[in-house]
Amino acid sequence: MNREQLSQLAHTHHPVKSPLGDDSVSRLLAQALPRGDARVLDLGCGGGAWLLRALAEHPRVRAEGVDISASDLEDARREAVRLGVDGRLALHCQSAEEFSSPHRFDLVMCVGSTHAFGGLLPTLEAARAHLAPGGRVMVGDGIWEGEPSPQELEIMGEETADLATTVDRVVAAGWTPVQGHVSTRRELDDYEWANWGTLASWALDHPDHPDSAQVRDFAATRRGEWLHGYRAAWSFATLILRRAED
Repeated sequence: MNREQLSQLAHTHHPVKSPLGDDSVSRLLAQALPRGDARVLDLGCGGGAWLLRALAEHPRVRAEGVDISASDLEDARREAVRLGVDGRLALHCQSAEEFSSPHRFDLVMCVGSTHAFGGLLPTLEAARAHLAPGGRVMVGDGIWEGEPSPQELEIMGEETADLATTVDRVVAAGWTPVQGHVSTRRELDDYEWANWGTLASWALDHPDHPDSAQVRDFAATRRGEWLHGYRAAWSFATLILRRAED
């Protein structure tokens, strides 16, 4: 399996591809969509989990998603049909960096996909180009809640910072936080157990599959990195932002 396939399989039993529970996802969407009739864009939408939730919970929302994974987008289309929201959803198979649209969006999301733009601040600059006046951006990215080791820095990247520094950087870039959420210990642990446990279970259930050993070893490696490494220091922040000039 390639990394895309491993990621799809790992997230089978988790609501979104980030450490957020069902209640947190619904609450953040309600806070980001105060009117309930917004036009929403998700940059790096994957299987469309955030968009599908927004459409299902807010029946006047219209949404568009962008991702380079054709298989993820096909999963999103099938689920949209099942939920009866496909008439309000448009999906684009292309690089999020290259996406353009003739209209602007009331909410631009990029939760857990800031790597597509090279980090948090470049993601916000990309979102700014798509944002309607008075609109909101919802962005989610990793933060440190403890002192990371050199090994953890290597895994998560040198640009990851604590919550205060992250917010200071966002404000300095011209954004005003209007709401936010830091994932709880339960959300963080549920996410990791779901990912690596799902992969391990798949390997146990498919011992004769040619990819079984690869999936088993990948799950064990990532579980070890989590338990012996970044679990003690890493967390995840989801911020809802408006442009300072608004």
